[in-house]
Amino acid sequence: MKLLFIVLLQISTITQKPDSLQEKWKARIIQKIDSLTSSPFLENGFLGLSIKSTQTGKNLVAYQSKKSLAPASTLKLVASATALLTLGENYTYKTTLEYSGQITDSVLKGNIYIKGNGDPSLGSWRFKNQPDYKQLLDIWAQKIKALGIKTIQGRIFGDASFFNHNVIPNTWIWGDTGNYYGAGCYGLNLNENLYWATFIPKGYMEPAGFVKTAPDLPYYSKINKVLTDRAGTGDQVNIYATPYQDVLLMEGFVPMGKSFSVKGAIPDPAFFAAYALGKKIEELGIKIQEGPSSSLELEKRYLTHTKPNETLILHTQTSPTLRELAKECNFNSINLYAEAFLKTPSTVLNMGTSTADAVKALEQIWRSKGLNLNGLKIKDGSGLSPSNGISAEIMTDILSTMSSEKVFQAFYESIPIVGVSGTVANLGKKSKAVGNIRAKSGSIENVRAYSGYFTSSSGELFCFSMMLNKYDSTYGNATKELEKLMILMTDLSK
Repeated sequence: MKLLFIVLLQISTITQKPDSLQEKWKARIIQKIDSLTSSPFLENGFLGLSIKSTQTGKNLVAYQSKKSLAPASTLKLVASATALLTLGENYTYKTTLEYSGQITDSVLKGNIYIKGNGDPSLGSWRFKNQPDYKQLLDIWAQKIKALGIKTIQGRIFGDASFFNHNVIPNTWIWGDTGNYYGAGCYGLNLNENLYWATFIPKGYMEPAGFVKTAPDLPYYSKINKVLTDRAGTGDQVNIYATPYQDVLLMEGFVPMGKSFSVKGAIPDPAFFAAYALGKKIEELGIKIQEGPSSSLELEKRYLTHTKPNETLILHTQTSPTLRELAKECNFNSINLYAEAFLKTPSTVLNMGTSTADAVKALEQIWRSKGLNLNGLKIKDGSGLSPSNGISAEIMTDILSTMSSEKVFQAFYESIPIVGVSGTVANLGKKSKAVGNIRAKSGSIENVRAYSGYFTSSSGELFCFSMMLNKYDSTYGNATKELEKLMILMTDLSK
């Protein structure tokens, strides 16, 4: 009899009609979650979800919200939020061109320095009112020429000492680090540390010819193992390289057809900056007696170099504001920018210049805001590491906290709009989600995630985080499943 009562109670609970629109909304979300988690698609995988009111900080819906899952690029929200919170939306990076020594009879008895400040956007092509790297090199060369120098009895240094020299987070995958998206974040970056490698395809499965890199990187050895695949197969090239080494190993496939270019990561952008400026200066008729270098390059060669205390600044290149940089980062999911956002606060606050130092500083910053960070196990700022872990609960706690900060509008506007912009421009078409949800997407192998904000029909702002890990794509499409959940979210009425 007791068992029958329990069964009847369960049936009554299940079949009881929700007494409010919000309860009906919750029921639809939960029904979708149940359908998803009981399917072969997620039988061996994980879903973490949190939908939270920014007014109360309370969860409306939570499913495994305390489980630490890989967030992929949604982690960029944490890095950009931390940078905006600590540095302010008007913070700018400043890179200086300096020289030491004396100029006598058109001879500089000293060195030229390009002193980095961690700016990930230096020489980038993305900003209308900023010089790209070629224009910037011209500006620097003209500044040096204006001194009346005809000979430099020294060398040009790329100074990347602003950040720790160990620029690759320990848990990044070897197959990522030579490619553009896996570029390390140095104290001196240039052109987003990007180069293009161009190949000439041949017959099917025949070796593709290597043509060039742009910009030119003649001081690197290129080992070309790239083959030709069928037309239309796209970029299947991996470039293997590590910071400061002088070998680029290229493997994989390019499609048949015309010349084909892929993006790689410059292994030492400080040295590249010094080399490229040296070539530009020589084009102006200025002789340089010693070759380009960086402080780390000299350390590698068992030489010592201490920058003189007294240098004169020839030019200061100021970056776009952090507000602009955060928008570019989150709209286009630029790993390099997110890594700079992670490391800059700890460096500026004298809490350390390495990635590990930056993670500790980030945790300290958010704990000071009263957040419980149990389940936060991050390894980088961009989400590229598969070892990253964050719970949906922590993600929405950060998003909710940001909603009451002075920099919130800058942060909010840095997040793409579903169906309209950024990496979520093609989601939610012809649904209520279009224009209503701001979401950062995240995707690495067997991980798909979205986090951001949406507004209810009453005008209340909510934040959310949803992460899929270890799903089986044989039985479904992770993007489509999370898209359905986001569309359901926009049905919230109060």
